[in-house]
Amino acid sequence: MATRFDPFAETARWMDQMMTAMRDATASVPAMPIDLYRTGDHYVMHVDLPGADPGSIDVAVEDRMLTIRAERTARTDSDVQWLARERATGTYVRQLQLGRGLALDQITASYADGVLTLTIPVAEEARPRRIEIQHATSATAIGAGEPQPQPATS
Repeated sequence: MATRFDPFAETARWMDQMMTAMRDATASVPAMPIDLYRTGDHYVMHVDLPGADPGSIDVAVEDRMLTIRAERTARTDSDVQWLARERATGTYVRQLQLGRGLALDQITASYADGVLTLTIPVAEEARPRRIEIQHATSATAIGAGEPQPQPATS
């Protein structure tokens, strides 16, 4: 009896194996999604850190590099029989290069309901402002009786 080779079925099986391996590899990497927007004269960043230990959250700025670090620890109950364990544990780290024109020494942070909120003010010198134009009060005119300078002859 002859067996038939289906190249499409073999390719589908291979792709399934590859996608499963990729999904497993990325599932172990903790994610730290952010939302960033500007409102008025400051930027607001919301960072999702569900389940992070509040005491482990660290925000630092060094040379315009913003570093956010947090940790989610695993349960260590010895009498637990795990049926599923999909939530990633470990240290989360995200770094963002900040642009010029921000007041880095005035950043504020708060953490509530698993969301870290950073408020980053725009520096005073980078804020848009109008420049007032001053107008002269009287016009300067050359009088008719004043002698005009003569060009030098050589």
